[in-house]
Amino acid sequence: MSNLPVGLTRERGLHLLGEMLRIRQFEERCAELYGAGHIRGFLHLCDGEEAIAVGVMQVLGAGDAVVSTYREHGHALARGIAMGPLMAELFGKRSGCSGGRGGSMHVFDAGTRFYGGNAIVGGGLPLAVGLGLAEKMQGSRNLAACFFGEGAAAEGEFHECMNLTALWKLPVLFLCENNLYAHGHGARTLGVADRHPGQGRGLRRARRGGGRHGRVRGRVGGAQRGRSRPAGRGPVLLELRTYRLRAHSMFDAQLYRDKAEVEEWRGRGPLTTLTTRLKAAGLMTEDDFQRLLREADAEVQAAVEFADAAEWESVEDLLRHVHAEVES
Repeated sequence: MSNLPVGLTRERGLHLLGEMLRIRQFEERCAELYGAGHIRGFLHLCDGEEAIAVGVMQVLGAGDAVVSTYREHGHALARGIAMGPLMAELFGKRSGCSGGRGGSMHVFDAGTRFYGGNAIVGGGLPLAVGLGLAEKMQGSRNLAACFFGEGAAAEGEFHECMNLTALWKLPVLFLCENNLYAHGHGARTLGVADRHPGQGRGLRRARRGGGRHGRVRGRVGGAQRGRSRPAGRGPVLLELRTYRLRAHSMFDAQLYRDKAEVEEWRGRGPLTTLTTRLKAAGLMTEDDFQRLLREADAEVQAAVEFADAAEWESVEDLLRHVHAEVES
């Protein structure tokens, strides 16, 4: 059995795989560029978690707000932020989507309603509450989607936000990307090993594997169907279990796991799984895969060239945006 979503067409399957390949190849190149000194500061890569980014963004509407974490490159690409400006942001260039001022952990793009990127663990949760409150007060049918890692469930703002959104019935979709390890070993960060992070908070909640696009898309689609009823709709919490194939950050020695475990997970990661199942169903050939890979690599190379050629911000402008600029 191919075990693919019912009704998945060849065109759709290739598109989804292509989106995940774009993310994977972008992250792989970022690791190389970091080693070469082109990207500096902190860098958190999402290899292995691509199905969540692609699955969620396929369901969200253009008017929905998105709040992410410091591991947000995949979310940004799947949301529609152009690869060139994203790479330029990582380079710290003026042409970056945040003007070169945010870097890897603070990707922002108002045009796609992508409100970061946040260097603080759980720091995006209160922002999502505010965005959800704004949507409710304006009577819109939009929602705020908030990504966070399971490590954030140990933070105080997590519990405050769960409570407040449930109390005020705010249209917030909380998306917990549980990659099992948080910063190091997840079992050492929470007193209860397998308790759902939203338990006891009055939220609709569900737990799902995040390694397959179809499962992610189906669960998110079901969770946000209440948007047709703007009055009184409340928050939803989805826990999406996944696995990061790279270290927590480029400074992580990964002493908490061995290479054999990583390779085992690599063999059942989203790219391998979807590729195998598309081929088994007769929806894709190896030539198709190689074409998608070449296209992704070409886009990444063009993004690197764009970022490399972009200008640095002038010294005279370094103090801009410290205070609001008022038009006369």
